[in-house]
Formats: sequence, structure tokens, C-alpha cells
Amino acid sequence: MKVIIAGAGRLGAHIARVLTAARNEVTLVDADDERVAELAGRMPGVRLLAGDACEPALLEHAGALTADLVIATTGADEDNLVVGLLAKRRFAVPRVAARVNDDDNAWLFDERWGVDVAVPADTPLISLIEEATGAADTVALLRLGKAGVDIIETALTARSRAVGRPLGEVPLPEGTVVATIVRDGRPTVPGPTVRLRAGDEVLLVSHAATEEEIHAAFQ
Repeated sequence: MKVIIAGAGRLGAHIARVLTAARNEVTLVDADDERVAELAGRMPGVRLLAGDACEPALLEHAGALTADLVIATTGADEDNLVVGLLAKRRFAVPRVAARVNDDDNAWLFDERWGVDVAVPADTPLISLIEEATGAADTVALLRLGKAGVDIIETALTARSRAVGRPLGEVPLPEGTVVATIVRDGRPTVPGPTVRLRAGDEVLLVSHAATEEEIHAAFQ
């Protein structure tokens, strides 16, 4: 499946990684040149483009003429609506999903604006991907989610309390394990002696912990 994701924030980047892992052809677009440069080299298999996805020429360059799915995940509802409308009306993309940042704007996100799937901002990543792709088993993560196990990711910065500490010293909530640490775009074995660094992305599996609890442990 060919996928274009407009918006390379945390949500857009997460979706790109998951869909790429499921062997989809993913292009990630963002208007922020610095954000695109930051992600370069950290997202193997993902095609990164700097530019405004609200511009038809940029969408066409991203591959909209042959795309199977467009997902608009920017932080601006007006941009997500424009991307959805262009994708559906100008490029006839079969499936379009768009994030709704402001609940008051939810009524706009329908077929009139080319949106097949409107996704509230607080929708979990797994549910968003499932709804956008129309597939309940896109990757193993989706199956884990349906089994009652949550996949939670936290990104470390220089200010994170866990930076510099061995993983084994981070107090994890009960029933939570670290699945992998993505460092410089590559997954690493999460042994207890691995010292955490700024820039690490920690992927955890839990049947009970909340995002707030994970944030408290690492941030």
C-alpha cells in the first residue's frame, strides 16, 4: 500500500514507522525543514519530503496520483481539511483520514471535505491506524491492542529524568516491559544495563499502565 502522511509531528512519525514496518510504501511530508532534517536518518524506509502538503504540486510530487491512503495529522484542522479535500477531489485517493484537533470542528470532517475517516486527537495510535487503513491486523501491534495489551512510546530529551540511567533502574509500572529502544533510527536490545540517552525512543508493552505513568517514570 502507498501511503502519504501530512504532518511529521510525533503522531505522524509514529504512524509512518508502524506502516513502514508493515511493509507499506510511506512518504512523510512536513512544512518544517528543520523537523524533516531532524528525522532524516532516523526513519529507515520512510521517504521524507519538506514542503506544504496543502499545495497540489507538493502532494503530486509526494505520489498522490498513485496513493492508496492519505493521512493528515498536522496540528491545524484547516490544513488537515485542505489536504483531505485535495487528496480526494483532485487526486482521487481511495481512502483519506484526517485528525481533528478541535472537537468544535468535528462536523466539518466528512465526505464534503473528502474525509473518509475523521480521527479525534485523543484516539490511541493503534485505533487510528486501524481506522485509517480499514484493516484490523495491519501489524502485530494492532493485534496486541485488540488482546488488551497497550503499546506505549516515550521519547527522551536532554531534560528527561531517565537519561544517563541504566534501564534496569527505571521504576516501571507493574505489568510493563520494555520491548525495544530505538536509537539513531535502529532498534536496540533493551537490556537492564543499557544506559538511556537523549533522543532514545522507548517502546513499552503493558496491560495496565497509562501514558501518564510511563511519562512519570521516564520524563
